[in-house]
Amino acid sequence: MACKVIVLGSLEGKLETAFKKIATLHSKNKFAFCIITGNLFSAEQDEDLITRLLDGKIAVPLTTYFTVATHALPPQIVERIEKNEEICENLHFLGKRSTITTSDGIRIVTLGGILDREILGGSSKEQHLPFHTAGDATALRGANKTDILLTSTWSSNIWANSKLPLDPANKNAVASSPEVAELCTALKPRYHLTFSPADFFYEREPFFYPTTDGQGDVKQVTRFISMAPYGNAAKQKAVYAFSLQAGETPDTLPPGTTVSPFNRGTKRTAASADGYTGRFAQDHHDGPNRRRRRHRSPPPDPSRCFFCLSNENLATHMVCSIGEDAYITTAKGPLPPSDHFADQGLTFPGHQIIIPLPHEPTIRAMHAKGPDGRGPETFAEMTRFREALQAMTAAQSNYKLGVVTWEISRAKNIHHHWQLMPVPANLIRDGLIELGFKAQAEDSQHPPFEEKDVGSGVDESGDFLRLWLWSDDSDTGIVGKQLVMPIDDTFRFDLQLPRKVLAKFLNLEHRFRWQDVEQSVAEETEDATQFKATFKKWDFAA
Repeated sequence: MACKVIVLGSLEGKLETAFKKIATLHSKNKFAFCIITGNLFSAEQDEDLITRLLDGKIAVPLTTYFTVATHALPPQIVERIEKNEEICENLHFLGKRSTITTSDGIRIVTLGGILDREILGGSSKEQHLPFHTAGDATALRGANKTDILLTSTWSSNIWANSKLPLDPANKNAVASSPEVAELCTALKPRYHLTFSPADFFYEREPFFYPTTDGQGDVKQVTRFISMAPYGNAAKQKAVYAFSLQAGETPDTLPPGTTVSPFNRGTKRTAASADGYTGRFAQDHHDGPNRRRRRHRSPPPDPSRCFFCLSNENLATHMVCSIGEDAYITTAKGPLPPSDHFADQGLTFPGHQIIIPLPHEPTIRAMHAKGPDGRGPETFAEMTRFREALQAMTAAQSNYKLGVVTWEISRAKNIHHHWQLMPVPANLIRDGLIELGFKAQAEDSQHPPFEEKDVGSGVDESGDFLRLWLWSDDSDTGIVGKQLVMPIDDTFRFDLQLPRKVLAKFLNLEHRFRWQDVEQSVAEETEDATQFKATFKKWDFAA
């Protein structure tokens, strides 16, 4: 039987008004229990208030759970907890790291406090202090699946794949960590509850974890909810209620559900099986030191592929131009920031992706399907887009910028694509970019690059990395070159190699990981808008 749960944001000492509000709601709805996210007590720790609570003069109307958040618990409360005594009727401290099952069979896993990276190993000892360790988060992964995960810290990248805007200031205000993201991935909670330290409420679209254990179409769905502070001036949602039945699994995905936003952790989603997840993310996860999985998840079909226009969760705000057989998007987590090339006339990062419409891993795979695969047509249109982008970059920068385009053609890709990046033209004309790639290949113990034109690649017998190095100085004309590196199973190919090399040349090594420089939807939209306005003159598909 389903039970009703009520959730509140940080009370910060507003116990009396909050519990009166809960009492009114409880009399009408008969909630099974209440969860307080964030701080129950204020940092000032009003002694009179706490005394009245302990003496039973402040009524807690129903079973209410809380944990430690960003303030240490008051000494009087700590004393009760350490003596294993009841704080007061109906009020229960979950502990900083705990797992409980309610009388209704609802399983709650709790990780309170903020991650303290100064503690390198093990678990935190003090239950009442507002921090936890990486060891605390790791230990909870053994709790198996749970109904509710309550944390004081957001999961890193929880906003990835989402169409719901999150103001950059709010994103910066919250504490987040990959450890909590990994915990969420391991537990697959039905609800992940936390709090917002600033006056905002955030509820992400539900997300699912692609199955990897033979469960067919059964998928666990998580709803992430961050409560605004109770009584906040902005009147953002600080009270939330939902119904929950222990152990229930949905037969169908709720409307708007996305794939899991987490691309790091102990388990990789099916959408990241070839190294990319989310909205036009780049295939930069199969580094040379990552252990190979013994069993790969089934690749996503077009309805779940984030490069396919048929995916209803496609980030359409990043799509810039659509042709007959290919389209252009801005890159998620672009290597250059938006103003990096401002002095050269670009008001956007310039990091673009050219994506074929067919859901195939390579041009060769499209070609193998004959007329229905449209391999030759797709390669021709992708080339036309590349040349248009090159021309735009040169003209807009007054020939100060050239372009590096790279293609990773692998039979085990999910959806083929090319990435394109502006670079100072003199680096190409002077041969420095070429030397940099060759040196990186040698350092990575990869095969050497060979200068050759492989055309569409349909006649190549194996996988390969291809670079197009291009510049136009308007005086001596166009300088162009193709470099090709064969890829096979005799070495572990570093998918990050192109971005790694270009990050060094552009002095952007701190932006090497796209996850670390992910933008808000508003920022992505602005970059796409700026690009489309500039590209309009060269956009043959408009």
